Amino acid sequence: MILLATAATLAAQNTTPIDNDQVKVIVVNEEPHKKTSLHEHKVNRVMIYLQAGKQDFTYPDKPKTVLSFKAGEAKWSPAGGMHIAEITTNDSIRIVEVELKKPGSMAKMAPNSLDVIKVDPKHYKVDFENDQVRVIRGKVGPHETVPMHEHATNRVVVYLTGQNFHVTMGDGKSDTMTHKESEVVWSGPSKHKEENMSDKPFEVVFVEVKN
Repeated sequence: MILLATAATLAAQNTTPIDNDQVKVIVVNEEPHKKTSLHEHKVNRVMIYLQAGKQDFTYPDKPKTVLSFKAGEAKWSPAGGMHIAEITTNDSIRIVEVELKKPGSMAKMAPNSLDVIKVDPKHYKVDFENDQVRVIRGKVGPHETVPMHEHATNRVVVYLTGQNFHVTMGDGKSDTMTHKESEVVWSGPSKHKEENMSDKPFEVVFVEVKN
């Protein structure tokens, strides 16, 4: 199933927290019942929807499609043809659009015994994976711990909740890591273990880049 999502239609309300040689990340605010201009997306993208909703896509050369999404859901959006998009639910939607600038390289995903999916499958699951990205969802309960693990690639991190973690690095150094709900950051390879210091559950989405 081909999934498409809207371009930045309200530029004054959009932000670009990350723009480097691997990805461009745009946080888009889409108002309901406002159609975009006719446009296309020339690169593949990962879309993280911060609120639930529905979106219609109208094409000049094929039938209309409807996309439904849950709050916090990540979807793959391949490059596609010309279309007009419209949020059809009644609330505005914020979307984190991760544009992928380069083709994937499987050499970047060599076997890793400390891969967080292997080390802690209780808290971390793969939402989806292809030749360009691996998208991981983490859910850590209040005061739960995550054992030592390694992130081997660069990644976009989308904080679906606030974070208050005690983090111990592979060299033994430790620190407190805090982030706000809906914050988006770029992170490089690292090795660490973690403890959720909050009384609330934590949820995050990683977009690991294979290039």
